[in-house]
Amino acid sequence: MAAADDKWVMTLKAVAEPAGTLICFPYAGGSPETFRAWCDGIADDIEVLCVVLPGRGRRLKEARYEQWQPLVDDVFEALSLYLDRRHAFYGHSFGGRLAYELAHRTPAAYPGKTSRLFISGCRSPDSPQRRPYMHQMTESDFRGAVAGMGGTPAELFEQEKLLRLLLPTVRSEIRLAEIWGDRHTSGVDVPITALYSLDDAIDSWETMRGWQKFTTRQCELVEVPGGHFFVDSHPEHVTRIVNTRLGNVDG
Repeated sequence: MAAADDKWVMTLKAVAEPAGTLICFPYAGGSPETFRAWCDGIADDIEVLCVVLPGRGRRLKEARYEQWQPLVDDVFEALSLYLDRRHAFYGHSFGGRLAYELAHRTPAAYPGKTSRLFISGCRSPDSPQRRPYMHQMTESDFRGAVAGMGGTPAELFEQEKLLRLLLPTVRSEIRLAEIWGDRHTSGVDVPITALYSLDDAIDSWETMRGWQKFTTRQCELVEVPGGHFFVDSHPEHVTRIVNTRLGNVDG
């Protein structure tokens, strides 16, 4: 097991001899705390890790990524210590896009090790991004839009100094999410479980149903309660789905 203080990866739940590893990718500007709250609900033999990108927490002062390819390359290299054993990816919203990009790389480099790709609150690559782009908004409009999404604690907007530190990361990653599209000639060779909420005002069933076209394996769409940030508001529903699917190695 790699050191727990690896700047790229935070170990949220350590298991001495894990049956599998769940590698998590937060939404734009998100932190590992979303997935830390899952740990009690994840099966005892599953290790839980979270990818930590620049621009937050202990990496707050590091330069953010402006393009997809360098980001994918660097995260793939950073995860190399963990990918040679059975694992699954879970990504929400922006994190779902990143998880999908990595799932394109792992089957060739680590055959048979990626057991499943969980994607939630994330449009399929062929689904058009809604306009106008948030990342092009003025500062005041952007703040209003972020507040309206509901994933940021209301009290944070009362802390101007902290807000000025964090919002550039949110804008940067929302930009990557908005410009992202179908970058590949085929889907992933990994089963996909796509979780959506009918109450998600950002990406619901309509923009997620296309995921079935982006895997050569099984794809299922699973409805869960909550709005766009159901990974925070309804963790018990999500972890139940994850536990069930992680028991099926072949998808």
